[in-house]
This record gives sequence, structure tokens and C-alpha cells, in this order.
Amino acid sequence: MQVIIQKIPENLMEFEMLNTEGRQPERICAMFLCALALFDRDKDAGTAAINLLRGPKPLTPYDCQFLRDRLRGKAYLPLAYFEGATPENSYQPHKPYILNVIEDPRPQDIEQGYLRLFLKTAGADSPRPIKLRQKASTGEWFLWEYSSILSGIRIPAAEDPWA
Repeated sequence: MQVIIQKIPENLMEFEMLNTEGRQPERICAMFLCALALFDRDKDAGTAAINLLRGPKPLTPYDCQFLRDRLRGKAYLPLAYFEGATPENSYQPHKPYILNVIEDPRPQDIEQGYLRLFLKTAGADSPRPIKLRQKASTGEWFLWEYSSILSGIRIPAAEDPWA
């Protein structure tokens, strides 16, 4: 599955406009990366963007602190999952932004109403899982569990004293 985004939103209004283009699971993954990039620039706008993706379960103060801690000094992290981003080019992806989403190789291991997808980055040896939850009454997908996406990856070569 592939999602193509022409431009990473620079503010909440641009994010909301981009978010109206669909709520398919793979698109939620791409929008989450956009929301993380926004969060890194503007915590309030990023929080609002992530809450749009989380639906009926907004971020808690603990969740916001977790995001701040994981993104601190790592503005490159949200873009590291897009095609063309590598440690050697400081995780600058190709434009338009292309996200390749990998289907769960073991969907039978996950409970009904949930979906696990995987995102690959050149900064890690294996794809990282992201979990979505479906709202039964509407069939919409929402962001549920994403901590692996925020796990450390190789630092950009330009920042690596051993490179």
C-alpha cells in the first residue's frame, strides 16, 4: 500500500484539509507522520492534529510528554519513514512524499476491530508496527498504538561523530 502526499502540512488548517482526503488505514499512518512533523514545530497544533487521528481517545498529558521526549532533538524522525529518506541524506525524503505501508504478515494475531500495519525506515533494521482501531458504529479507522514509530533510529550521518 502506498500513500502519496504532495506537501507536509505546516499548520493545523493545512493538516485538516489534507486529512479530509480519506481515512483509509494506510492514510492514517501517513497523516500521523505529518502530525508528528507538525508537533515538532508547534506542540498545540500537533496535539490537535494527532487528536483528530485518535478520534474518541484524545492524547493525555502523559502522551504529550512522551511525544515531546521522543521527538526532542529528532526533527528528522517523522520524515524518516518516507521514501528516499536515509541517514546519509539527513532523512530528507523525495518529493512528493511517498509512504510505503506494509500489511501485517500475521493478521490472525490481532484482535477483531484492530489493524496492525508496518512502516519501514532506512534508519532501522526492521519495519515498525503501528496499530489502528476501528470504530464499530462508523467503520472509521483511528490511530491507536504508535510507540514503535517513535523508537530511536540511526542518527543522520551529519550528526554522527563516528560516520
